[in-house]
Amino acid sequence: MIKSSKPRKQREFRHNAPLHQMQHLAHAHISKELKQKLKISLRSIQVSKGDTVKLVTGSKKGTSGKVTKVDLRKGTLFIDSYNRKDAKGKEKSIPVSISNVYITDLNLSDKRRAQKLKVAPTTSAKPSVEAKDVIQNGKQREQ
Repeated sequence: MIKSSKPRKQREFRHNAPLHQMQHLAHAHISKELKQKLKISLRSIQVSKGDTVKLVTGSKKGTSGKVTKVDLRKGTLFIDSYNRKDAKGKEKSIPVSISNVYITDLNLSDKRRAQKLKVAPTTSAKPSVEAKDVIQNGKQREQ
C-alpha cells in the first residue's frame, strides 16, 4: 500500500488509488458493545450498505442510522437519518466521511462477511413459498 513516509506522496496515493485498494481504506471502528456481542477482537471493519453507524463528530454528533450508500472513490457514506432539504424542498442525504462514524450493528446477510468474522449469517429476506415451488435447483419444476 503506502510505502513513502512523505505526506505529499501518501495523499497522492490515496487520491489516485484504484477501487480495489480504496476498499482497504474504507474501514470504521466497531463499537465495544458489538465486539462483546459478536465476540470478535477486530478493531475496525469495512463499512457496507445496511450497517448501522453512529456519528462521532459534527453538529449532528450522536445521530445513528443505517448506511444507504458507500462511495469508495470519495471515502464517504450516506446515512438514512442524516438529511437536509435543498432549495426545491427535496430531502437530500448528506455525505459523511467514513472516519467520522463507528459501527454499532453489522449487516451480516452476506455469507462471506459473516464467515470472515466467524459469525452465523442472518437471513433478512426469505424466499416466498411460491418461488420455492416453481424453482428448484435452477430448473422449473413440472406441475
